[in-house]
Parts: sequence; structure tokens; C-alpha cells
Amino acid sequence: MGVKWFGRNDSPAHAVLADAPAPTTHTISAPLAAALVFVASGAVLVLEILAVRLLAPYVGLTLETTTSIIGAALAGMAVGAAAGGWLADRTDERKLLAGLLIAAGLCTLLIVPIVRMLGPGARDGGDLAALVITLITLVPLAALLSAVTPTVARLRLHDLGSTGSIVGRLSAWATAGALVGTFGTGFVLVPLVPVSPSVIGIGVLLALLGAALAVWKAGFGAQTPVLVVVSALLLGVLTATVDSPCDRETDYHCVRVEQDAAVATGRTLMLDDVLHSYVDLDDPTHLEYSYTHWIADGINSSNVAGAPVDAVFVGGGGFTLPRWLLATRPGSTARVLEVDGDLVEVVRERLGLKDEPGLSIAVGDARTTLRGQPDDSAGVIVGDAFGTYAVPWHLATTEWAQEVQRVLRPGGVYALNVIDYPPLELLRSESATLLQVFDHVRLVTFPDAQQSPAGGNAVLFASDRPLPAFARSLEDGAVVLEGQELERFVGDAVALRDDFAPADQKLTIPFA
Repeated sequence: MGVKWFGRNDSPAHAVLADAPAPTTHTISAPLAAALVFVASGAVLVLEILAVRLLAPYVGLTLETTTSIIGAALAGMAVGAAAGGWLADRTDERKLLAGLLIAAGLCTLLIVPIVRMLGPGARDGGDLAALVITLITLVPLAALLSAVTPTVARLRLHDLGSTGSIVGRLSAWATAGALVGTFGTGFVLVPLVPVSPSVIGIGVLLALLGAALAVWKAGFGAQTPVLVVVSALLLGVLTATVDSPCDRETDYHCVRVEQDAAVATGRTLMLDDVLHSYVDLDDPTHLEYSYTHWIADGINSSNVAGAPVDAVFVGGGGFTLPRWLLATRPGSTARVLEVDGDLVEVVRERLGLKDEPGLSIAVGDARTTLRGQPDDSAGVIVGDAFGTYAVPWHLATTEWAQEVQRVLRPGGVYALNVIDYPPLELLRSESATLLQVFDHVRLVTFPDAQQSPAGGNAVLFASDRPLPAFARSLEDGAVVLEGQELERFVGDAVALRDDFAPADQKLTIPFA
């Protein structure tokens, strides 16, 4: 018997191809096809990243929130790719393509109003609320934009012999658009443009692109672009006029500063949906919250009264504690490691932060900026950095604690602010983490009826030498655990490490 080669007229492959649907009689040029899939795929990624920033002021920025957004976008992309291919085989591809882009543009312009209307009611809904809002806003939009690529592919398939090349090139252009959208948003768009104008711009671009295709390629009348433009303008105005919860949007936070109704000079700093700092503009020695008193007591009890202290503060917030230190211990140095440079500017403008002797600020991630601190250079390090309610995971591990230990002088103290509620898994694990690195660890927090940690703010103190008693009594009723009591509290909790640090998952916030 002779061998039948695939691809010959009498081959099985030819028989299959002969039965396949005929290629479309409609077409668009290769450059236009590449541009359309590039823009559509890029827009999905841009809006996915911006959605994180839109939701954060209401439900916080947690791993679960980010996961919900990514998952919703992927679900929409899957639905859109399948539905777009099915529709392209059964309708006029040119009209479908124009309709997809117009609908995507108008849906984009609805994102900000929907989030701003639903967001305030979702503040106490936590991860579920974030998921619901994300599904409403992102799934339909991602589906519309992801349907563009199979529709364009259908328009480009002139003959079956070039199917692989055409689909491959379109896939490459779609991936390129996604890459440009991702990097452009993170490195250019977010640092330079507020979220709402960015969303408006994308929505208008998509709607106008669809309107142009409707007239140019799909044969719609001149009234179509007029209707689209009017609709886009109306939705754009609606988006622009819906009040933002932010006084200022930084690269990392939605920032608000609120005045204390009872104290004319009192100001509260809110980052996203979390209260972060209280500042009295006229009195830098004023400490409003119990945890700040505990940290101050730890600093005072570990150092000679009134003597200067060299301190590093991980997380600036409203700069309450750095200013307290410089005011109460003249000659001290306060090195503040703050990831959000724009937040520092807000604190200067709205919370009265001034340049003064001893104060220095390093803008950047603390995991990298702390490496610039010399060995044995600080008497105190204060950890008060948060991603929503959780300590950022990479600032909660044994490897991080070892870096803190390197910078501390012998006898120096590390004070770490932790927020957690029963069953207190995060607080137990963080206590276990510090116990692995430091010889002496103390926990200060509010007690329940059994004098066990009740949850809320807790401060862990760690040192290579025994920790002295507090300089002042714990007038607010705090409980202190150390030694065997702390070990019993920790129980079988596992220390966090760079390879496994699920800080967000261990955190319990009953009201979020």
C-alpha cells in the first residue's frame, strides 16, 4: 500500500477542511485588525488594575479583594471569547465588532458611578461585597472586550490555508496590548492621572472607536456616532460628578483627612477605609490611641529619661510617633520608611509635618530601604505599616525580623503594631515569629473577661535583652503577656517566613 500524505487533495485533512464553514466574505486590513485587538486587550488589563483602586476606599486592599478582581476579569474574558466566536459565526461581524466596542465604552463609563453608589453600603461587607461589586462591573465589560479578538479573527480569515498565521498574529497583538496596558497603568497612568479621568478616557476612546467602525465598516447611518457621542458625554459627566471618597489619590491609597469635631486642631488620617493616625496640629506630644501610648511607654522604659533616641519608623502614616519622639526627647533622630511618597506630601500639606532636625524620610518599600540602615544603628524600631488591616506579609516574617535585629543595637527594642480579632491567628503567628528571632518578647493588648487578649490593636515588643517594666502604669487596662504566658498564648501557631506568610488569611476583622 502506498502512503497518503496529509494535505493532498485525497487526504483526510482535505476532507475535513472541505466540510468546514466557508471563510467570511467581509474583511478588514491587517493593521486595523492588530490595532483593534491591541486596544481591546489592553483596555481589559487597564480597567482591571484601576478597579483595585476604585474598590479600595470601600472594602480595603486585601489579597482577597485583588483575587476577586482578577477572577472576575478572567471569568469575563472566558465568557467573551466563547460568546464572541459563536456570535461572529452567525452574524455580520462588522456590525458585531462595532456594537461590542460601543457597548464596552458605555459600560466602562458606568463603572465609577456604580462603584461610588454601591461602595458606601459595602463597607461592612468585606470580601463578599468586593466580589459582588466586581462581578457587576467587570464581568460584562471583560466579556465585551474579549469578544473583539474572535470577531476580528473571523473578519481576517480569507482562506483556510492562512488560519494559523492570522490567529497567531492576532493573539500576539492581543498579548502585546495586555502587556502595554499592564505596565502603562502601573508605571505611567496611575502615578500621573486620577482614577476617574482614566476610566472616562478609556470609555470615551472605546465608544468613539466603535462609532467610527459603525459608519466606516458596518454601514450604519450618521446618526449612530451622534447617539454614541451624546451617550458617552452624558455618562462621562455622570462619572465626573459622582463624589470621590478621596481628598487625594496617591499611588497606593485613597487619602482623606477629617477634622475632629471636638478638638479644633485635631485631625484624623484615613487611608482607603481604615483609620490610620490622629494628629493634634498644635501639640506633637499628644497621643490619641492606646497603642501609641503603649509604644511610647516601651520607648521610655527602655531608655534613660529624656535622653536622645535613634529610632527607625516603618510606616509613616500621619507621623504621629516620630513627631512625639522628637518633641519629647530633644536630640533624637527619627528615620521614617514610607512607601507612599504622595502621602508624605499630604501629611505636609494637611497635617502640619515640617522639616526639623533629626527627622529624615526614605520613600520606598521598607523591605529594601531598611537594608540601607547600618548595623547596630538604632535603639528603637517601630513597625506601624499596614496594607488595610494586615501588616504587609513581607514585613511580618522571620527574615524581616532578622533584618530588624541587624539594625538594632544590643538591647534595642522592636515595637510592632498588629491588628487582629479572635481567634487571633495572625497575632499568634506574629508572636511565634518574633520568638524565633528575639530572646525576649512581650505582648500588650486589651484583655477579655479572662484576662486573655481580646483583639483589636496589640503591640509586640522584642529585644535580645530582658524588657524592663513600663515607665507608667497601664491606665487603660491593658494586659501584658510574656514568658510562659506568651508561649501558652502562641500554642502551636506557626511562625511566618518569606516562603509561607499568609498574613491576610490569618487576619480576622469582624466588621469587615
